[in-house]
Amino acid sequence: MANKPLRILVAGDVEGNFDQLFKRVQSIQKKSGNFDLLLCVGDFFGTNLSSWEPYKTKKLKVPISTLILGPVKSELTIFYNGAEGSELCDGVTYLGRHGRFTGSSGLQLAYLSGLESSANKGDDCTFTADDGYSLIAPIANDPSYKGIDILMTSQWPKDVEKYGSLANRSQELYPSSSCIAEVARVLRPRYHFAGLEDVFYERQPYRNHQVLLDSARHVTRFIGLAKVANKKQKYLYAFSIVPLSKMESSELVKQPEDVTECPYVATGALKPKQEEKSQQFFYDMNAKSEPKGKKRGHERGGHDNSSQRFRNEGEKKHRNNPQPTGPCWFCLGSPEVEKHLVVSVGDQVYLALAKGGVVDDHVLIIPVYHHQSLVSCPDDVIEQIDKYKTCLRKMFKSQGKAVVFFERNYKTQHLQIQAVPIPQDSVVDIKDTFMSCAESESIELAEIPKHSDLKQIVPDGAPYFYVELPTGERCLHRISKHFPLQFGREAVCEPAILNVPERVDWKNCKIDKEEETELATKFKSKFKAFDFNFD
Repeated sequence: MANKPLRILVAGDVEGNFDQLFKRVQSIQKKSGNFDLLLCVGDFFGTNLSSWEPYKTKKLKVPISTLILGPVKSELTIFYNGAEGSELCDGVTYLGRHGRFTGSSGLQLAYLSGLESSANKGDDCTFTADDGYSLIAPIANDPSYKGIDILMTSQWPKDVEKYGSLANRSQELYPSSSCIAEVARVLRPRYHFAGLEDVFYERQPYRNHQVLLDSARHVTRFIGLAKVANKKQKYLYAFSIVPLSKMESSELVKQPEDVTECPYVATGALKPKQEEKSQQFFYDMNAKSEPKGKKRGHERGGHDNSSQRFRNEGEKKHRNNPQPTGPCWFCLGSPEVEKHLVVSVGDQVYLALAKGGVVDDHVLIIPVYHHQSLVSCPDDVIEQIDKYKTCLRKMFKSQGKAVVFFERNYKTQHLQIQAVPIPQDSVVDIKDTFMSCAESESIELAEIPKHSDLKQIVPDGAPYFYVELPTGERCLHRISKHFPLQFGREAVCEPAILNVPERVDWKNCKIDKEEETELATKFKSKFKAFDFNFD
């Protein structure tokens, strides 16, 4: 069965004309059915604060999930408050200054907000060559890399009109960017959208390979969009797309008749600083390694069921509420969150049913805001996590069960603590089972001394696996190389514990949304009597 294409709308600079844009979207959807996503390039906000207020206060509803770029003008930064990757109102998510992610549909998207800065340091309205480099570094030397589906920028790339038709503009309103041109050349997007120039320009598609020298690759289509207030030129573009990851190669690389050569050449515009260390993705792999002198590998960040984003070490900030560089599957304000699975919400932490759970009552303890791991969480978040653990222990004890908590801070980008209930009579075997599984996987799982703090043992940013057993014992493995992603599930699925070896892989346990919703409703009902939020 063919993959169902996504239906996407893209708008140029909205500049605060929300009513005009959203009424137009509603009209289109009424005539031709619903679209999956609206992307906005250029300046989304205008100087008129009153036009935004009805949407922020929910008096007016945004008719479609909308992703926007950051500001180009400094006076518009007041609308953002640095909240990268979070909702500014229901339905409108600010992607951030720059980043990449993969949505649940498989759609791969990259973005670069603002204008290119010649300074070494960017701000909320600009980006630097280092920002551009952080987008391409993870894949620059990856022979398996194919490309991405969509690139969003506000500024146009330099030389985009080369080999193609000319854009109908008397002058450039903003200088075109050599940095964006290099990002587009390396990332090879299937679609590249930009704004700011107040013209509609659809360039002929261009090749991403050299004829007779390289294997055929997909083409790129660049589209510049006019401002929403423009009465003559096109500001809204509609298209359908099957994510690149789900397409047959033969279909993906088909070349249209009007295809041209790529307008960009390698310029060296994006080079790492000489003193820059190797690229770090979500956690610091240069942290001190375990004894035995093993060097840590450079692993790419991501999660086996989440969006993929990449963060440069130079950008890594330790803040009370750090934000991801793009939409996150687990930040509660993100449109990526499957909210039908949420069963309890505190002010710092929430509880959600696990997707593809080992058992029906398998839940996740997750920070509301973006935190990488237990080690990076501030004290108030840790305190509320502990409250949820206490509530879960009480609930499962009333059912004659105990509970195992474990965290894998490896190939993840948002803290998730797995909470799996087990029969009370299997508690006696739980430690031996984990140790036996660790030995079979050549994993050194060590018990943590009582009254010790995980933050004192593991440096912030270092990958690890951590488990709290119902016996009160806690065990830790400092990850240095490969680590089996399903290790925690593998242990609790062993015959001595749950005896469900067929449920080790969450993908084999998926159920439809209706069943998930029913399980979540049942869990909420059982948990309510123990939930501290109802005290």
